[in-house]
Amino acid sequence: MDATTPGPLAPDLLEREDVRRALAEHDFAAAFALIKKYSGLSQNRIASACRLTPGKVSTIISGQQQVTSFDVICRVSDGLRIPGHLLGLASRPWESRPVRDKPSVEPEGERLSTEEVPWRPDATVDLAAHLTRSDLVMDRRAATRALAGTAVTGATLLDPLEGWLQPAPSAARPRRRGRLGVREVEELESTARVFRAWDHKYGGGLRRKAILGQLSEVAAHLGEHQAPQVEHRLYQVMAQLAGTAATMAWDSGLQRRTQDYYLLALRASHAGGDMVFGANVLAGMARQMLYRDRPQDALELIRLAQEGARHVAGPRVRAMLHTREAWSYAAMGRTAAFQRATAQATESLANTKKGEEPYWIVYFDEAELAGTTGGRLLDLARQNPKQHAENAAIEIRQALARRGPEASRSHALDRIGLAQCHFLLGDLTGAVAETHHAVDAACATRSSRVRTQLGELYPYTVGNSAARPVREVRDRIRDLLST
Repeated sequence: MDATTPGPLAPDLLEREDVRRALAEHDFAAAFALIKKYSGLSQNRIASACRLTPGKVSTIISGQQQVTSFDVICRVSDGLRIPGHLLGLASRPWESRPVRDKPSVEPEGERLSTEEVPWRPDATVDLAAHLTRSDLVMDRRAATRALAGTAVTGATLLDPLEGWLQPAPSAARPRRRGRLGVREVEELESTARVFRAWDHKYGGGLRRKAILGQLSEVAAHLGEHQAPQVEHRLYQVMAQLAGTAATMAWDSGLQRRTQDYYLLALRASHAGGDMVFGANVLAGMARQMLYRDRPQDALELIRLAQEGARHVAGPRVRAMLHTREAWSYAAMGRTAAFQRATAQATESLANTKKGEEPYWIVYFDEAELAGTTGGRLLDLARQNPKQHAENAAIEIRQALARRGPEASRSHALDRIGLAQCHFLLGDLTGAVAETHHAVDAACATRSSRVRTQLGELYPYTVGNSAARPVREVRDRIRDLLST
């Protein structure tokens, strides 16, 4: 690979915080390991691109040799098409040249544009069949391509969602008559609950294929002419399965697939007449936008959810929506609006009564509110540590005390947030101790969200590199993120 050949790295990979930090610090052991992990490139391919020997790359990854040569750093930049500023270099000559159009993440005909699917029940069934079929046959190479898929944002995402507010049109009945009864639907509903509980406890994509198989089966049943009461509940089961598939895809790092399944869940809840669960799906989509630094898009999604479920959502659902609203305001730096929305969430949650709302919102309790509020105060504390860091730590400690390590993904995120609070407060001893707890908690889940947040904790350890305890805990973070 010569210096004029476009490199193989997807833009999303170079936007990852852990990759950017490793490149900025010239930590090529971590950088090459992360590139291997997220791009699917072999060690030999990296060596060829950078005009290095495979043995040289091997010794770099193992930490036996550091890259200090300016010439080698330039070869890495040119060979992998890493912009010079990410490596502390001036812009490379190829950066000013036009880049050839790159192929889409999926081959022509394989992707079905979920934004263009009409809001009809039969179109929703077709979408479910397409998504599950393509996912279930996805091989390792296709999975690598899917990791590079970028979530849709802005008007491209928001405009097609307006159909959710309109009544679902009727569709032509399939000729083949279905034979499902209420008992079979109840079994499917029970299975959807189990999958949701697995995702909440463990996170990650360990059981993603299983849930896709179940989703495919539900789509097949909906392709038949079921009794009206059966059909109605089947669409609701599809919505719940698709919502869980979305969070599992997210934990596997598949951002575009996450969005596809969220959109399927929203359409299925629309076909099943479940506006409350649809609002919950929109809240999930908003959270994805917030993790991708799109707070305005997130706020628009939450407003859409609040409008559609205004007359049917219970106090617990309303409280959850208010916390997403507060999150958006915090990301925008609007402190007063954040405090107002948080107060509304607290007030709504205080009005909840046991057994009055769907099972899937039971997770949103005082512990979840404390954890979410603490996380948002932490966002504000990064700009103003003196004013918000201590309050953030108080809220996160309340969340840790109330929900415990059994909620592994949330527990790990709380631990990471608390460690950041200690760093912001200048408590180095406490920060090191909490970071060790955070790494331990992160090891208990395969969630990519947890690893992303752990990657955001990493820079706090860099500025204190002279202290041995900080170096040790930084090495633990790097080792985990590189595996």
